[in-house]
Amino acid sequence: MTHTLFSRLAIFVAAGFFCFIIWIIYLANTGGGSIFFELIRYIPYGDKVGHMLLFGLLTFVANLALQSRHFLLGRIPLYYGAVLVSIFVLSEEISQGFIPSRTLDIIDLIADAVGITLFSYLSCVTQRYIDKQRQ
Repeated sequence: MTHTLFSRLAIFVAAGFFCFIIWIIYLANTGGGSIFFELIRYIPYGDKVGHMLLFGLLTFVANLALQSRHFLLGRIPLYYGAVLVSIFVLSEEISQGFIPSRTLDIIDLIADAVGITLFSYLSCVTQRYIDKQRQ
């Protein structure tokens, strides 16, 4: 698979996954039900694991879609995809403080940050592998 085709596929997957997350947020904000909500109730710390995986996976595909473009903060690379997801997560989590059916929770933010950090690392490893295969 060519690099351009892989990047386009990653953009498509990232956009689709973002739409899925928007749908989940809509359901949560309106008090709607979903099989996903039922599933996480049966998993210990399911809500926190869900936050970590949802936003971690979004970070992973966003980083790959943006071809792991990054800038340096000191010696630490910050991926544009991770920064965009972080801004989205922070604004979404803060908005929960204004929605009666939702709860603003710092532990959710920590779970989000863990997912974003972990999956940023995984996207870095994946991008190195992709680049190595291109050579």
